[in-house]
Amino acid sequence: MFAVIRTGGKQYKVAPDDVIAVERLDGEPGATIELADVLMIGDGTAISIGAPLVAGALVSAELVEHRRADKIIVFKKKRRHNYRRKNGHRQHQTVLRITEIRSGS
Repeated sequence: MFAVIRTGGKQYKVAPDDVIAVERLDGEPGATIELADVLMIGDGTAISIGAPLVAGALVSAELVEHRRADKIIVFKKKRRHNYRRKNGHRQHQTVLRITEIRSGS
């Protein structure tokens, strides 16, 4: 069984026991998080697609840890104007372990 969920403005295809890194969510490590923005659920033969969400569907996940992603370098330059700016950025992430996928029916 799999589901497509939406969190942090992005979509993720998940299955039970998957470990994913998403945008920062509130909660303490070890807590259970319910993700209600389920766009699609499939189980091999039957697929249910929401418009835009699948009614009553829910994905449960365990919050594993909070961390920061790898650093990305933001470099701006305008040639022949002696303009150079260098910045770094590390996005905050939450690591989730998917425990259960419940369909609406």
